[in-house]
Amino acid sequence: MQQEFLVSARPDLQSTREAWLKTLAHERRLSALTVEAYERDTRQFLQFLTGHCGGAPGLEDIKELRPADLRAFLAARRGDGAGARTLGRGLAGVRSLLRFLERRGLANAAGAAALRAPKQPKSLPKPLTAADAKRVVSAGEQLAEEPWIAARNAAVLTLLYGCGLRISEALGLNGGELASSDDTVLRITGKGGKTRLVPVLPVALAAVGEYRKLCPFHLGPEAPLFRGARGGPLNPAILQREMQKMRSALNLPDTATPHALRHSFATHLLGRGGDLRTIQELLGHASLSTTQIYTGVDTARLLDIYEAAHPRA
Repeated sequence: MQQEFLVSARPDLQSTREAWLKTLAHERRLSALTVEAYERDTRQFLQFLTGHCGGAPGLEDIKELRPADLRAFLAARRGDGAGARTLGRGLAGVRSLLRFLERRGLANAAGAAALRAPKQPKSLPKPLTAADAKRVVSAGEQLAEEPWIAARNAAVLTLLYGCGLRISEALGLNGGELASSDDTVLRITGKGGKTRLVPVLPVALAAVGEYRKLCPFHLGPEAPLFRGARGGPLNPAILQREMQKMRSALNLPDTATPHALRHSFATHLLGRGGDLRTIQELLGHASLSTTQIYTGVDTARLLDIYEAAHPRA
């Protein structure tokens, strides 16, 4: 992946960085999107150092890095319009690379570790209402003209809302999964290679069954379950475009995305008495603090109801 771009660095630093990226992908098993983001962020960092140091940096230049150099990099990125989240992720990528070099005696990562990351804005997930979520996953509301494609879209969206799957997890299912009425549990491998067991609701199993019945392609046990119009693996961008059309047709907010269905899954479970630990396991979150953000969503919903309904609000 990294060889597709021109990296501004001397050969010793280039080869070490490539080894780091391979470690992220194959040993730490980070997602492809995370590795891609770290590649991009560190490439931007090395480009900055080229101008900052007066030439393409090598390992010797990395050894001499000071916190002031990292602060200058963040200031330059902020000047280019990068927000706090982008800056925080960029710093995380640089820190990861420096720790990799430090373990090999090639750098000192203490300065990067001591540097405070930009304060992140607090934002809550934006779930759909239960009524809107049911409309989105309904086969009768799908806009695709081909019946099998409409059934496919309904099946995928139902898995996102009914099982709390990420879109990549749903599209990663193979033809051997959810093939019979006995398949009531999915074994999902999510971010960081973390595996979890997810119950499958009868309505989700029925939606997948309807898609299987109508799909014109052979769904072999090792082949992708969800197919594009020509039979290849379904591209997530296609489902995102379908969701965009549904937003207009059903008068839904711009925040109604496929991923918002996963947020809706968690929020609606919490609102019906689900406990955070269980929701954490179902979502595949490594930390409970990640799941706790949904308590804020539920509190905000209660306050909205209070302000709308109370006569003295």
